[in-house]
Amino acid sequence: MLQLDNLSRRFGATTAVDRVSLSVPAGQMVGVIGRSGAGKSTLLRMINRLTEPSEGRILHDGVDVTALRGQALRDWRTRCGMIFQQFNLSQRMDVLTNVLVGRLNHHPGFLGTLATLFKHFPAEERAMALMALDRFDLANQALQRADTLSGGQQQRVAIARALMQEPRLILADEPIASLDPRNARTVMDALRDVNKRDGITVLCNLHHLDTAREYCDRIVAMQGGRMMFDGPPAALTASKLREIYGVSEAEFDEQSAMEPPPRRAAPGGAGPSQAEALSA
Repeated sequence: MLQLDNLSRRFGATTAVDRVSLSVPAGQMVGVIGRSGAGKSTLLRMINRLTEPSEGRILHDGVDVTALRGQALRDWRTRCGMIFQQFNLSQRMDVLTNVLVGRLNHHPGFLGTLATLFKHFPAEERAMALMALDRFDLANQALQRADTLSGGQQQRVAIARALMQEPRLILADEPIASLDPRNARTVMDALRDVNKRDGITVLCNLHHLDTAREYCDRIVAMQGGRMMFDGPPAALTASKLREIYGVSEAEFDEQSAMEPPPRRAAPGGAGPSQAEALSA
C-alpha cells in the first residue's frame, strides 16, 4: 500500500502540489491527469524522492519513505522504478547495457561503476536483461546503440530497465507524451502487461483522458496542485470534467497535449537520471 499524507511541495511562492492525500493498494494502475502546472510530475518525483516534499509524508507498507536517507533511500529508488518522458537512456550505450543499468543498486559503489564502464555484469543478469527485452520484442536490438531506436522502442527499453530493478512500484511521468499514437499504444500495452502480469503498482501521468480510461483502474485528476477527483474511469464524466477544468473533453486533451516537457527545476526540485538516482 502506497499512502500520501497531506503531501505538499512549494517552489518559492509557488505551491506545485497542495496537501495531496492518496492511498493506492498494491497492484493497482492509476492514471494521473491534469493540464500544465497541475503538479503531476512534481507529485511523482516526490514519491521517488527526486524532489523533496515541503511537508507531509509518503508511506509504503508502513515505512516512512520521507525519512529515508543514504542506502535506505537508494533501496527505495530501486523498489520504485521511474520512467521519464524523454526516456533517460544513455544514447551512446547499447540497449542491453542500458537495461542492465537497472541492476546498479545490486552492485553498489565502485563495483557498480566498473560493471557499467566495462559491461562486466554477471551472466544471470545479462540473461535477465535479454528476457526483459524479448518480452517487449526488442531482443534483436540488444547490441544496437540506444540512439538508433525509435521513441517507442526507447521507452520500452526504459520499461525493461525498470523491471530489472525488481520494483514494487513503477512511476511513469508522461511516458507517451513524445510518441505517435501507434507507439503510444505499444508503450501503454507494455505498462499494462507489467501491471497485470507482474502485479506491480503503476502510477502514470497522462495527458489524454481516453488513454487513462482505457488502461487505468482508477483516475486522479489534478488542478493547480490539488487533487480534484479520485475514482473509477467511468465516474469521470464529461460534466465532471467540465466542472473541474471548465472545458470539454476534446478541449482538455488539446490543451494538455500542448503541455511543455517538465522543466529542470532549481536545486531541490529536479533529480538525477534514473541511473544516477539508483547509484546516488
